[in-house]
Formats: sequence, structure tokens, C-alpha cells
Amino acid sequence: QVQLVESGGGLVQTGGSLRLSCVASGRTFSSNVMAWFRQAPGKEREFVTAITWIGGRTYYRDSVKGRFTISRDNAKNTMYLQMNTLKPKDTAVYYCAASRHPYYSGFEYYAKGEYPYWGQGTQVTVSS
Repeated sequence: QVQLVESGGGLVQTGGSLRLSCVASGRTFSSNVMAWFRQAPGKEREFVTAITWIGGRTYYRDSVKGRFTISRDNAKNTMYLQMNTLKPKDTAVYYCAASRHPYYSGFEYYAKGEYPYWGQGTQVTVSS
């Protein structure tokens, strides 16, 4: 069984910063892909960013490129999301997710279905 626990959400003003953390436990993540998704009220859960556990290959949705940075600490089984220059449209519940299998060519890092393991979510609210 895999457990993912997010933390670091909160209320911030436009232009502010937050750092989210996701701690994984229950099994090793030596070669998985981990990601952040978010879901705003009344909207579908959407991909934000992903990182391969080995190699640290990263992927971002266009609207967060240059503002958000994903990283991981393999020794701590922890993934981070540094969010800068936050905007009201970034307001959402942010979820940590992990794949079951290692990264492979053709892995659809943006697809929710690739990630069977999810955290409980942490609320990020950006005020205007």
C-alpha cells in the first residue's frame, strides 16, 4: 500500500509564493513518476507538473512554466512544488500523485489514469 501526504497549502496574495510538499511511504519509489494535479471548484482535475524519480525529467503545463518548479529528494521520498508569482487562477486543491510503474517511452505523464496513488489534497487560495 502506498500513502501520499501533502502539506504546505494556504492563503497567499497575488504575486506571492508557496511551497508544497508530498511525502511518500509504504513502498520504494526508486523509478516511478510523481506528479502534481489540481482541481478548482466546478472544474476537472488537471495536470500541473510531473517528475521522474530517476533522472529528474520534468514536465509542466504551459500556464505554470517559469513560475512553478517541481523537485524531489530521493533520500526523503519527498516531492516538492515551489510556486512563485501566484495568480488567482492558481486557486485549487493540489493533489500529489504517483505512478505504479517506472517511466517508459509513451508514458502519458499528463493523464490522471497513469497514477493510481493519490494524496488527500492541500488547498491553495490566491487572493486578488
